[in-house]
Amino acid sequence: MCCMPHPGVLILIMVVAVLAPLLAYWVGHRLPIPPAVFEITLGIVIGPDVLRWAHGDQLVDALSSLGLSMLIFLAGYEIEFAAIRGDTLRRAVGAWTVTLALSLGIAFALTGAQAGKSFVIGTALTSTALGAVLPILRDAGALGGRFATVVMAFGPVGEFGPIVAMSVRLGGRSPGRATAVLFAFALITVVAVIWALRPPPPWFPRVVTQTLHSSGQFTVLFVMLLLACMLGLSAAFGVDTLLGAFVAGLLTRLVLRRSAPDGGEAVLGKIEAMGFGFLVPIFFVVTGMQFDLDALLHGGRPLLLLPVFLLLFLLVRGGPAYLLAPSDFSRRDRGALALYCSTCLPLVVAVTTIGV
Repeated sequence: MCCMPHPGVLILIMVVAVLAPLLAYWVGHRLPIPPAVFEITLGIVIGPDVLRWAHGDQLVDALSSLGLSMLIFLAGYEIEFAAIRGDTLRRAVGAWTVTLALSLGIAFALTGAQAGKSFVIGTALTSTALGAVLPILRDAGALGGRFATVVMAFGPVGEFGPIVAMSVRLGGRSPGRATAVLFAFALITVVAVIWALRPPPPWFPRVVTQTLHSSGQFTVLFVMLLLACMLGLSAAFGVDTLLGAFVAGLLTRLVLRRSAPDGGEAVLGKIEAMGFGFLVPIFFVVTGMQFDLDALLHGGRPLLLLPVFLLLFLLVRGGPAYLLAPSDFSRRDRGALALYCSTCLPLVVAVTTIGV
């Protein structure tokens, strides 16, 4: 069968998105598997390398990008700086720094000291896909405890350390200019945070309350405006849009905590429904559709390197996280933290695409 034109592709993607949680529910009695795993796997099945029923187009790719942005936005919203600062944050930064040193050394050994390839591989090995981890923690009901707090410290460092590295080294600018651009973006972000911490005008909480369950939906629209502004600012500065989405999540939490403490959870529920009920599943399904299965299965050496890199991700990214986890963590918690930190697919795709 030839590839389906949209809206057929979008309908098929939504069929897969509906099937994924059903499969996760049926299998979950014996083995708990997140719906995202089924979304990616079914995306591969319907994609160009297996059944060839669906392929990306402008509409699908745009929705997928929005899905990834929504994931990172929600990850930024979940950050509790009061809980992760201090020793936990120092351990997270230390673990990523050790990972960076190890990954660059291993990458140089694998590529014969080719600087360009080594930097791409080394950067990919340091990544943590917080956007993929967040739904798993949420489905397990583990977002409010100590373990989730530590993951939400280690995860962002592994998310945005590689993004900053990509912006500086792989973004097409000289390192000096790229650093200056990132500094300017950071300065604007600080100004935005200061604005978010200011007391809101008296009318703001009233409008939030009155429109929360009406057709106006002022607060949801305001949050979407924040996200759009930060994504637009990222594009204007030429930095990765994931950074803008993450900052938008931080700003949203600060604004809602100060201006709408009673309605914040309701607003977040509406945004989560928009994200996890529509955009995020599209991102995971399209990720599977774009997976180059043919190159993997018929590439010879890439197929042989697959288990090597799986092991490297676990050892290089997960190992330092295991060793530098908080001292009150049990072995089981350390092992789980290492596995979460080693989850990396979206950023690996981004790093390798820019590298190629």
